[in-house]
Amino acid sequence: MTDKITRTDAEWQSLLTPDQYAVLRQHGTERPFTGEYVHTKTPGTYQCAACGQSLFTSDTKFDSGSGWPSFWDVIAEGNVTLKSDYSYGMQRVEVSCSRCGGHLGHLFDDGPAETTGMRYCINSLSIKLETKAGE
Repeated sequence: MTDKITRTDAEWQSLLTPDQYAVLRQHGTERPFTGEYVHTKTPGTYQCAACGQSLFTSDTKFDSGSGWPSFWDVIAEGNVTLKSDYSYGMQRVEVSCSRCGGHLGHLFDDGPAETTGMRYCINSLSIKLETKAGE
């Protein structure tokens, strides 16, 4: 984990697209099956779209059928923050970038049983794929 990044609201708005800002800073959710990385199988590392911190690898990505990119584990303990989320009358666990606090998505316990059993359900707008060299 690297040093925390703190920016003003105006700075975040100037650095992110309006859609990224809505998800990362206002806890929004993109519509299912519309995100850039829903069906991506390209090898690489998924980083926070706001600050570049590494979050997930393509090795832990799986097709959950949920409409959002799903991962069964994080790249390193401490790179995401988990927090109870009771919004919209639901009980969920919010997943945020531990470096900049950007909202990434939610964590559910219905992932692949043969791995961690967890499903990090992540908005494509909150991540960017850094592909492996030569791929």
